[in-house]
Amino acid sequence: MMKPSSPFGTHPFLNRRRFLGDAVMGLGSMALMRLLGRQGLLAATASVSGKGSLRPVIQPDRPFAPRAAHFAPRAKNVLVIFCSGACSHLDTFDYKPELIRRHGEPLPGSEKLITFQGEQGALTKSPWEFRARGQCGKMVSDLLPRMGGLVDDLCFIHSMQGKTNTHAPGENFMSTGSTRDGFPSVGSWVTYALGSADQSLPAYVAIPDPRGKPQNSVNNWGPGYLPAAFQGTDFNAATPIRNLAMPGSVGGATDAATRAFLQGMNARHLQHFPGDTELAARVASYELAARMQLSVPEVADISGEPAHILRLYGADETGSKIKETRAAYAKNCILARRLIEKGVRMVQLFNGAYQTGGEGTSNWDGHKDLHSQYSVHGPILDQPTAGLLIDLKQRGLLKDTLVVWCTEFGRMPTFQKGAKGRDHNPSGFTCWLAGAGVRAPFSYGATDEFGYKAVHNTVSVHDFHATILHLLGLDHERLTFYHNGLERRLTDVHGEVIRDVLS
Repeated sequence: MMKPSSPFGTHPFLNRRRFLGDAVMGLGSMALMRLLGRQGLLAATASVSGKGSLRPVIQPDRPFAPRAAHFAPRAKNVLVIFCSGACSHLDTFDYKPELIRRHGEPLPGSEKLITFQGEQGALTKSPWEFRARGQCGKMVSDLLPRMGGLVDDLCFIHSMQGKTNTHAPGENFMSTGSTRDGFPSVGSWVTYALGSADQSLPAYVAIPDPRGKPQNSVNNWGPGYLPAAFQGTDFNAATPIRNLAMPGSVGGATDAATRAFLQGMNARHLQHFPGDTELAARVASYELAARMQLSVPEVADISGEPAHILRLYGADETGSKIKETRAAYAKNCILARRLIEKGVRMVQLFNGAYQTGGEGTSNWDGHKDLHSQYSVHGPILDQPTAGLLIDLKQRGLLKDTLVVWCTEFGRMPTFQKGAKGRDHNPSGFTCWLAGAGVRAPFSYGATDEFGYKAVHNTVSVHDFHATILHLLGLDHERLTFYHNGLERRLTDVHGEVIRDVLS
């Protein structure tokens, strides 16, 4: 009996042995490319911009060794102040006379407008008066009078736009350049590119609010697909780094002898296996932890700060819940200054935490009763943050430090229907910069007459990130990391440096 013939004949691509052989060769080639790429042995490839990638060479045994920037930097350190919960630009820094004049009227064109929580009510002016501040006369709300007094040192960007009106993706977008989880934070990119001048402290520190972590928690300072060494280390003035303290049953001499013994064993192992980069990286992390046992308690201990500094920040206040929360946040601000003073490359300071105790009580998410909610959050933010800027300036630290104030998105110029608060609005909001390399006093971009949408010199989060990297001497189009067959970058395929804000 004749075998039935295959309709496909004997095409080599349909031969089972050929298929399995090609698959094995393909997987082997992919594995080889991955290994070569991780060890920096591949030729430089083009990034999505078409320019050659500039991937830093990471020494496994010294992942935080200082590395050269792409060009002369204006800033050496970055301090990010992140207001979690979406702080309203219309009640702080974005003065809109037309919103005041047309208070109580409908927002033009909003008949069918549905935002995050539903229908909108009428245009609503801020409950706080705006006043001219500083020598430049910048209009800032009475909600933040002390920060308003520093406008001559600030560079406002009033035309920010986001991609989402949901908090966790919004925090992700501002912190990582992506609304999705799993992408590296700005701080991870910076420390991956530049390392750190100080080898006894983490290169990247995240300082959560005294009320808790932000909604998207560790994703805000996570390394994503970058090596785990570049994740931010989170602690604040009240909560030390976990598992760092020496057990009470172990004496100093015993601990030193044990570390010396382990160091000798590790050195001997590395001599036998000089190419074992995983071991070298692990040894480096343990050695950093050992150094941190001495350095972190010292830098986190603010008890030696003089009384006038505690008063400047408001860190000495007691007597009410607002004062005590402000004092706790003020101590975090002092910690941030001490870390910058020690040369920590990236510090991320949070004001506001994930919602606990009801909507609007722990962060800036003012939906129900904006006046009562912001009357708590404004005083907590204002004095300590102003004190931090004043202290940085009087110590000469602003010459080398870029300060970034941001939030995940803005708020609507209307109050929500049936409520006394503002809904989410990613179409237009405000961030500001201060310190090294930026123009001040200066205001860039604008929202429309009501503060609803950015209409002049619009700025994306990718533009914002590109500008931060530029001030650190980094080309955002060439700083890449090879991942899953792509040269990934913080700004994806987007972003332009905002040249007009540079000094």
